[in-house]
Parts: sequence; structure tokens; C-alpha cells
Amino acid sequence: MKKYLYIILILSAIITFNSCSDDDDNPGNPVLNTKTQFGSAMFGDSLEFTIDVSDAEIPLSTVKAQLFFDEEKVSETVIRTKTNGEYSGKIYIPYNANTPNGTATLKLILQNINFTITEESYDLPLSRPDYPYLTLVTANGNYRMERIGLYQYKVTDNFPQKVNGYIKTPKVGTYGNELTFGWESDAIALRSTTDITFSNYNAGEYSIVFNTLNYQASPFIIAYTINNEVMQRIDDNNFKIDLSLTQGQEITIGGFDDLDSWWIDPSFFNKDADGNLTFAAMSGNYRITANFSNQYFLIEALSGSNLATLGADGTGAIWIIGDGIGKPSVSSNVVGWNPDGALCFAPMGNKKYQVVLEAGKTVNADDINFKFFHQKGWGGEFSNTTLTTTSDIIFIGDGDNGRDSGNLGIVEGKSLESGAIYVFTVDLSQGNDQAVLTVVKK
Repeated sequence: MKKYLYIILILSAIITFNSCSDDDDNPGNPVLNTKTQFGSAMFGDSLEFTIDVSDAEIPLSTVKAQLFFDEEKVSETVIRTKTNGEYSGKIYIPYNANTPNGTATLKLILQNINFTITEESYDLPLSRPDYPYLTLVTANGNYRMERIGLYQYKVTDNFPQKVNGYIKTPKVGTYGNELTFGWESDAIALRSTTDITFSNYNAGEYSIVFNTLNYQASPFIIAYTINNEVMQRIDDNNFKIDLSLTQGQEITIGGFDDLDSWWIDPSFFNKDADGNLTFAAMSGNYRITANFSNQYFLIEALSGSNLATLGADGTGAIWIIGDGIGKPSVSSNVVGWNPDGALCFAPMGNKKYQVVLEAGKTVNADDINFKFFHQKGWGGEFSNTTLTTTSDIIFIGDGDNGRDSGNLGIVEGKSLESGAIYVFTVDLSQGNDQAVLTVVKK
């Protein structure tokens, strides 16, 4: 009995092997019948197609739709074809900047599981859509951009100085898609809805334009200036410039439509009754950063192109880190214990440094806990052994009096007068280890 069973198993294996060998030797015959008539299409389309596929001998695997510009494959769609029958799909036609109208090649490739293929190719004339209009989408509403020429669109309105928004197209044609243009990697990019910052020198009536061929737009970057020098963009809300400034020098600020509403730091600038500004700190190199979120100018002392630090001879810069102080106000921008937000004293010369504060606004009137550092960050700092004060309102912490060593506090039962201006001055003329803090109410 076992002998017969063994013979049966051998015969079955031989039959199976011969069957597999026959399959491997048979390439099959994939048949592709395209039911779609391809005419022309547009960049940005999702081109639909329907095909009928079969192979009478070998199971099918896939059908691929591939699009070629010249010899480069730019798009592909793959459909699994488990059974003979009809299949439908779409292939996206890329919409890229500066691509001219022309003829692409559309290939339909049917493959069975033995990798036998049948291929059909079609010439596909492509053109860039000529949209009747575009839409500028902003947080304050949508604006229709009218066509003013081939691929060129414009909207004119009473805009603020800065307009943040992205652009979208309508669907055009049978297979058209709604496309969007936003801001990515310092350029206008397709398929983005990140806001583009359009801006003009002044608020009022002006035009925003966009070209769908080359993605050029305007007005795009406005010139914020200090003393006629253009500030560099950090991001949408921050612009900076490094300048060499002279004590008493007149300061002119340009490009800010609402400058009257900005906070001007009295530590670094004197402002007369007519609004004219002069530089109050000692002559030297400074970085000025315009912060649009809080509408103020941050000024920091430089040594060359780097932020200044306190030198062993008492020159350089002193920085403030801690609670109860902030510019343009404590409530909107408290420094806290984040060294990245450290405030720079204004160097006044003769190894003296000062910060001008308004009680209840840029410094808390009844609760402070900040200290002075040698740099914008952790490292060298003043302690109760290197800093003393002549003030009867502010005390220096020693670790046992309610403040850590070197931290400033307000004497119990006392407070700064809300709304009053106080000048905090640190004098290092006797050495960095014999710093003296004075606090004077103006």
C-alpha cells in the first residue's frame, strides 16, 4: 500500500512540475483595448481613461499609464488587473512653471504575471490653461483677480500695507483641477496654501498681480529701512539690520505705514515733541530688529557682526534675563528665564549701562525677579558679591532674603510708582566685580 502511495506522489509532482514548466514557457497574450479617444489636454488636468484588458492564457498583473515630456517620465498611474475586464483610471498632468505648450506621449502598458507586456502610445497635445480669473484667498475675505493678459492676473483694491494670502484657480475643462499657489522655501509654489506676504510701501489703493506661467508676483517685498538702509527679512513678522550708529545721530525709519503705533525703546532712542528720533546710546555697532507681532524695535549691541558680551575691562554689553520685565510690555512679551529673549542694556560709555523702564508696563511695579548676565545666554552673571545697589526700593538677592544670589527684588512694603519712568544704571567703572546698580525715578 505504501509503495502505491509513493508512486502516486511522484506522479503528482511530475505533473505539477510539467504544468509549471508549461506556464513558464507560455508568455501569454495580453490584449489591451483602449476605449477613450484622446484629443488634447491641459497642464494640471487629471486625465481620465477607460480600457478593456484580457489574457486568455495567463493571469494579468497590472496596467500602467505613463506620461512623458520628451524622454522624461513625469507622471504615472498603476492599476492592479486581477481579472479580465474593464478598468478606469486617471493620470495627473503636471503643472510646472515655465513649461511651454507642446506634445507629450501617453503610454498604456498592460502586463501579465509572466511579465509579458502590450503597449500603446498616443500623442497628447498639452497647453497651459488660460483661466478667466483667479482668486486671492485671505483671512479677511476673497478677492477676484481679473485676467489682464495671457497668464497675467490683477486685483486692485484698498489694501492694508501687508496682505497675507494664497491664490487659487477655478476648474477649467473636462478634467481640470483647482490649483493653489502659496509660499514654500522662500518662493511661490504650486499646491501650497501657505500665505504669500504681498506688501506695499503704504496702505491704500494698489494692485496685486500674479503670472501663472512663471509664478512671478508683486508687490512682494517692501523696503523697510533704517537710515535709508534696507532691513533683511527674517520671517513674515521680523526684519533686521546691523548698523554703525553714533550717539546723538538722527534716526529715520521708512516703510512702516503705522509707525506712530509702534513702541520706541527709550533706552536707545530720544524722541522729541515732533516725533523725531536720535540715538541715545554710545556710538558703536547695533542690531535693530523690527518685530511686527508686538510692534516694537529690539536693539542689541554688537561686537563686529556678533552679539556683544561683557569684556574683562568692563566694556561690551550686559544682558537681562528673568521675570517681571519685558519689551514692549511685560504682559505681551515677558523675558522670563528663556535666554533667547534676553534684553540688552544700552551701553552709555565710561563702562556704564542703562535700561529705561516704565513701571506697570515694561517692568512690574511690585514684583520682579531678574538678574544681569555677561552675555545673551547662560554663563557669566552678577551675584550679590559682585553687584550692590544704592536703591532703597530694589534689593539684590543673596539666597537667604527671598531671592537667589544676584536676582533683583522689590523691598517688602514698597513698590515702583505705576506709570513712572525708572532708569536702572549699572556702573562697572570700579571693575566687573564691584558693579553698582542705581535706580532713579525720572
